[in-house]
Amino acid sequence: MTEPVFFRPTRPRRRLPSWLRKTLTVAVLVLLLPYGLAPLYNAGRPVSTAMIWRWITGQRIERVFTPLQRISPALPLAVIIAEDGRFCSHRGIDFQEIQNAIAQADDLGDARGGSTLTQQLVKNLFLWNGRSYVRKVLEAPLAIWLELVMSKRRIMELYLNVAEWGPDGEFGAEAGSRRAFGRPAASLGAAEAALLAAVLPNPLARDARRPGPAVRRLAALYILRAGSAQNADQCVRKSP
Repeated sequence: MTEPVFFRPTRPRRRLPSWLRKTLTVAVLVLLLPYGLAPLYNAGRPVSTAMIWRWITGQRIERVFTPLQRISPALPLAVIIAEDGRFCSHRGIDFQEIQNAIAQADDLGDARGGSTLTQQLVKNLFLWNGRSYVRKVLEAPLAIWLELVMSKRRIMELYLNVAEWGPDGEFGAEAGSRRAFGRPAASLGAAEAALLAAVLPNPLARDARRPGPAVRRLAALYILRAGSAQNADQCVRKSP
């Protein structure tokens, strides 16, 4: 005689609360939004998150979007030498520079730097300022994606137009050049371009209009390096 088989009733699977599902959905969409926006930024005149914040809080903003062909070639070269010497050869992340930054740090907590111009552009367009490992984690894949969907020339053009270049809401090379030297970005010489590049890490504390000894020393170093790195900007030069 066959023994009866008893079946345990299956318990219904627990579903996440509705509010949590909605929160996770919104979070995923926010994280994916920059990946959708990046290809669209091949055209137009995008603004940075810092510019948006100043606009929301009613602070002053000065920015005149200037195409790369109307910016002195001395400025892209100076910026590459100052901020990202292998800009034309890496694909968004410079692993060699990251290794150098870690090796030179006293400990992992001091490991800073190594950010490429592409990473800085990602931060300016989509993320926030400040030292944050969370931001760095978000920044890296976005930088790789930006290099896939955008040319080096366009990346440089956008960087020069969203970088902060003054203490009172001056964004972009045109505003920075006019504030510091009273002339358009198209007429910058090598010395002036080097001064602008020297203030990039901290435009609130460094001033190209009234450069201190440290800024002058950096600018002189960039001018010297430019003489031996004339092809460092080959990827952003206008095609013949």
